[in-house]
Amino acid sequence: MNSQAAVKEQPSTATDNFLVLSAHDYRSPRKASIHFITNELAKRGPTRFFSLRYSMLSRYTADPRLSLDDQANRIATHQGVECYLWKTMIHPFNTRRSWLRPAESIMYRWYSQGRNNVLRQWIKDATVILLESGVAPVFFDLIKQLNPSAKILYRASDSLEAINVAEYVNDAFARIAGDINTIALPSRALVDSIPSRHNLIFVPHGIDHSVAEKADPSPYEGEGIHAVSVGSMLFDPSFFVLASKRFPQIHFHVIGSGHPRHPEYGDNVTVYGEMPFAQTLRYIKHARIGIAPYSSTNLPAYLRDTSLKLIQYEFFKLPAICPTFIAADYPTRFGYEIGDGDSIEQAINRALSPVQPLVTRQVLSWGEVTERMLTPQFFRDTEMTA
Repeated sequence: MNSQAAVKEQPSTATDNFLVLSAHDYRSPRKASIHFITNELAKRGPTRFFSLRYSMLSRYTADPRLSLDDQANRIATHQGVECYLWKTMIHPFNTRRSWLRPAESIMYRWYSQGRNNVLRQWIKDATVILLESGVAPVFFDLIKQLNPSAKILYRASDSLEAINVAEYVNDAFARIAGDINTIALPSRALVDSIPSRHNLIFVPHGIDHSVAEKADPSPYEGEGIHAVSVGSMLFDPSFFVLASKRFPQIHFHVIGSGHPRHPEYGDNVTVYGEMPFAQTLRYIKHARIGIAPYSSTNLPAYLRDTSLKLIQYEFFKLPAICPTFIAADYPTRFGYEIGDGDSIEQAINRALSPVQPLVTRQVLSWGEVTERMLTPQFFRDTEMTA
């Protein structure tokens, strides 16, 4: 706990019943911030996770929940959390065509009625309901109808513009934002995407501090320099084509990129498939540098603050290689221009031999993140003006 940030420690009441509405599923092997927050909620009271926006159409979108398809539409308990993956015949989506907007709105209006007995009962039972950015806000009216006394929190994991939600969702959020009890932003750069001000708090992403103890022994064989990349978001294979040829002494480890091995990778590049989060920790802790090879500069500014891989690298005190736009003014990051071999070479050399010792920020634990979301009034560092 950062004592300077805390005004007063007051845990949330143990009698709370939590409900999370998200387009993720708590049981998915690939973890996002909502999974870790849900895990913390489960330590504080009965917790349920209702997974949205899944249907027969999902098989055509490489939805990461496809592995859970045989468990759809039934309640299951996973690590102490009751889970439900709501599978419908179709689900509403952004058609990206203005002439189809009326049909889009009809689909969303139907979906927002929540014609699912489990969803309705779980809403009635909850005392605190957490909506994650995406489709979840369309259920605000249903929540108010079924359980007007429930405390509603909104976690802005992404801006709605960045994830390209339908106009119906944007309009719904603009209408209800001021009536949500608390809107938690993981980056101050998100403030302009929120159509209210009085209920905003700043709560950055966190990390499970115990991961340091779970990240041994080293998975790397032999001596040498090891560099690791974890995750598939906007992955740029060309980075490793260029870097592997300029740094034959570095062994590059590419984990869960979603891409097959590129034919121009050097022999010093090892490509791994999707890997459970816990298994990636050893690769990060024992690497010399971490890499976030984003393929575009057309990225939201808040990604500088919310990238979980960059947070993990910083927690383990790894210098991070990433595009200049994402590096920004973070002292532990070394930026390069995408597709520029000379720039990549310079960034890696700077990371391997920094001019000054790396100064890392304090990374909150997920427990600290969750307490700030539930009781922001007890923490000075949640204030948007801080």
